[in-house]
Amino acid sequence: MSLFKACDIRGLADTELTNEVVTSIAKAIGVKLTGKKVAVGGDFRVSTARLKEIVINELVASGSEVIDVGNIATPMFYYALEVSGAEGGIMVTASHNPPEYNGFKLVLGNMPVSEEDIHEIAELVEQNVHVEGKGSLKKLDVIADYIQQTAGKAKKGKLKVVIDAGNGAVSDFAPALYRACGYEVVELFCETDGTFPNRPPNPAYPQNLKKLGDKVKEVGADIGIGFDGDGDRAGFVDENGRAVDNDDILVLLSRNYLEAEPGNIIYDAKCSMVVPQQITEAGGRPIMTRAGHTFCKRKFISEKALFAGEISGHFFFCELGYDDGMFAGLKMCEYIARHGKLSALIDAIPNYILTTEARVKYLPNDKEAVLAKVAENLSAYKTNLIDGVRLEFADGWGMIRSSVTEPIFTLRFEAKTQERLREIQTLLVNALPEIIKDDVAKEVAKMNGAM
Repeated sequence: MSLFKACDIRGLADTELTNEVVTSIAKAIGVKLTGKKVAVGGDFRVSTARLKEIVINELVASGSEVIDVGNIATPMFYYALEVSGAEGGIMVTASHNPPEYNGFKLVLGNMPVSEEDIHEIAELVEQNVHVEGKGSLKKLDVIADYIQQTAGKAKKGKLKVVIDAGNGAVSDFAPALYRACGYEVVELFCETDGTFPNRPPNPAYPQNLKKLGDKVKEVGADIGIGFDGDGDRAGFVDENGRAVDNDDILVLLSRNYLEAEPGNIIYDAKCSMVVPQQITEAGGRPIMTRAGHTFCKRKFISEKALFAGEISGHFFFCELGYDDGMFAGLKMCEYIARHGKLSALIDAIPNYILTTEARVKYLPNDKEAVLAKVAENLSAYKTNLIDGVRLEFADGWGMIRSSVTEPIFTLRFEAKTQERLREIQTLLVNALPEIIKDDVAKEVAKMNGAM
C-alpha cells in the first residue's frame, strides 16, 4: 500500500486513511506494542481527532498501557516519551504535507523506526493480524513542563523575533517558549487552523516564507522563524526579510556547537559541499547520511553527534536527543546574539552554484530499476550510493534519489562554475533510462531557467 513510506505512514485523510484502514493499521501497531506503555499525541489537522481516537481505542484493546498526551507539536511528543517512560509512541500528523494529508510517526523502541518496521506493519495489516488484551488509558499534560525544561536548555536573549507558526501545531507553544527565554516575540499566523489558510505548512521553500520576511521588515525584527505543521522543522529569514538556505543554517548551527568542543556533525546527502567543508574548518568531523528523518536520527544516535541537520529543516540536538524546530530557532538566536546580524553571517559563508530540487514522478515499479541503471551507467565515475546515486567530483556533484514520502525522484546539482554545473547535469541526465530521461531533462531545463 502507498500509505507505508520509508520513515512513517502517511496518506490522504479522507480517501486513504478511512476509519477501516486506520483501524487495521492501529491493530497492527498494537501487535508490536502489546503490553507496553505507549504515548499517543496528535497535531491540529482537521482529521487528527478522528484518527487519534481510533488509534487509542485499538491500542487499549490490544493490551497497551496508553498515555494520551493531547494535541501538541511533535518535539513535545518526543519530550512526553522521555518523561512518561513510554516504550513506544504514535504521533498523529502529516508533518509538512498539505492539509488534506495525515498519518502516523512511530516510535517502537530506543532506535528510530526502520523501513523494516514499516514493512512489517504493512504485512500485518495485509494479513489482518491483531491481538487482544486488557489495556488502560490515562492522560498526561506536558505543555508547561516542556516549555520550562526546553527554555532551561537555551540561553536567555533580548532579540526581536517574528514567530510564523503557519497556523500549525506550535501556534500556542512557540511564542510562549521564546518569551520564556526573554525574547520580544511578534506573532504571525499563531492561531491553530488545520486547514493552513495562510501558507503551506512546509518552511523549506522560500516562497512559503515571503509573508514572514515581509513581517520581519515591517517590525524591524532581528530574525524570522517559520515552522512546519507539527513543529519539528524550521525555516529562517534574516533581518532583511531574505529567506536563508538551510545549508547555511546548518553551517551556523554546527559552528555554534564546535565553538565549545570538537565532535561529530551529521548532514544529509542533499546538502551543499560547503557544509562538510565548513564543519571541517570549524574543527568538526562531518558525516554524511541518507536524507530522511529516521535515517538522520539513527546516524545522530549511533555516532554520538553534537548536532545533525537536513536541508529539509530537521535539526537534532545533543541536549535533547531528538529534533525540535523550536529549539533550532533558539540556538540560532543564541548564535546571532553573539556574532552579529544574520545577513552578514550568511553572506560570509562561501557558496557555489547550487540548484533547487527538480522533482519528477515515477511509477512504483520503476524506482529501483531506474536508480540501478543510473549507477551502472556512471560506474566509470566516483559515485556515492548512500542515498540514490550521487555523482561526485572535486568541483561539484549531482544526484538523483527517491523521496521517502512521495513517488518522485528529486535531483540537485552543485558546481564551482556554471559551465561545470551544466556538464555534471548532462552526465547524469544521459545516464538515465529512456523511460524517464525526457521528463528529467525538462525539469532540469526549468531548474536552469529559474537560476
